[in-house]
Amino acid sequence: MNEIINKVANSNLQVFDLEEYYPSGIRTQIDISKWLLEDYILKEIFFRETLKTHDWKQYENHFVAIYCATDAIIPTWASILVTVYLAPYAKKVVAGTLYDLETALYFEIIPTIDYSKFQDKPVILKGCSKKPVPQSAYIMAVQKLQPFAKSIMYGEACSAVPLFKKSK
Repeated sequence: MNEIINKVANSNLQVFDLEEYYPSGIRTQIDISKWLLEDYILKEIFFRETLKTHDWKQYENHFVAIYCATDAIIPTWASILVTVYLAPYAKKVVAGTLYDLETALYFEIIPTIDYSKFQDKPVILKGCSKKPVPQSAYIMAVQKLQPFAKSIMYGEACSAVPLFKKSK
């Protein structure tokens, strides 16, 4: 009887999994429209008073995305003012959606990774993820990997899509 051999495990193939770098912490979206009159009208006095009485401590150690769920026209200073209140508590604040938040987090993390361990090795940029890894994070990661890797594939070892192969 022939023994089953895991060729992937025995190869020098390296897996680069962005999920391993996913920062733990609570993600929160704050909808500015709840502080507008009728969800659409920013009346400065009302807006400022509402922000002053809001419980900002509830966002302690959260990653926060500020957005507006309505089509209201919001002046730039409004999101900045919300950030002023959040800054003492939140780990990070961005304008936009949770997707924008994940993108901003990865754009901070990806440049800090040591890619030298992938020097002259075939690399799989792992595709299937249980955590929300934005597409832009993969795009940034492949740019950082390319100068080091011998080759780069995307996906899983059983069904990887070739992306890059270094010229000899």
